[in-house]
Parts: sequence; structure tokens; C-alpha cells
Amino acid sequence: MLVLINAFVGGMVGLERSIFPQYAKESFSIESNIAILSFITAFGITKAVTNLLAGRFANRFGRKRLLIVGWLFAIPIPFILMNATSWNWVIFANVILGINQGLRSSTVVMKIDLVGVKNRGLAMGL
Repeated sequence: MLVLINAFVGGMVGLERSIFPQYAKESFSIESNIAILSFITAFGITKAVTNLLAGRFANRFGRKRLLIVGWLFAIPIPFILMNATSWNWVIFANVILGINQGLRSSTVVMKIDLVGVKNRGLAMGL
């Protein structure tokens, strides 16, 4: 199940990166490539900071709780994107997506926990 969820999330992020530049131009009249790529930058910085903190949070609250909180952060993202009235809402949705992804980074460790040390290479590969 964790592998399947990771595949869907990866597909969503990839799809977003290929569709959003055109979306920015058509829906918000943003022609600047730098402005258009701001959603990727917001996502990347947020995910990096959240990844940095996720280890501490996992030790304090547990990986399962961290994963659930990460999933909860994802709930409003499609609704924000569907109802975005400005490009700032798109950037905000990507900040939330960065938090979601950063908190969910512990899923790799959870997969290793599930399969054990003997099969950790398989878990990492999947």
C-alpha cells in the first residue's frame, strides 16, 4: 500500500510540473518563467526544511503519527488548486505539498521496518 501511494504522489508531482507552466499562462496571465517556476521552488525549499525536521518529529511523535499528519496536510491541496484565484494560492498549495512530502519521507523507513533488515534493499528500491 505504501508503494502504491508513493507512486500516485510521484505521478501527481510530475504531472503538476508539466501542466502548471501552461496553467499559469492561461489562468493567471503569468508569462515570466521565473514566476511560473516559483511553485517548484516553494515546494523544494519547504520539503527540504520539513525533511530536516521530520527525523526529530519521528523520534518525538512516532513515524506512524508523522505519516498520518503528512496525509492530513494533503487533503486541502486539490481543493486549493481547483479554486485558486491567484498564483499565490498555487504557491501556497505547493508549500503544503512540500510539508506533506517532507513528513511522508519517513515512509521509506516504515517500509524497511515492515520487511526487516534482510529485505531493506528491496524496500528502498520499491
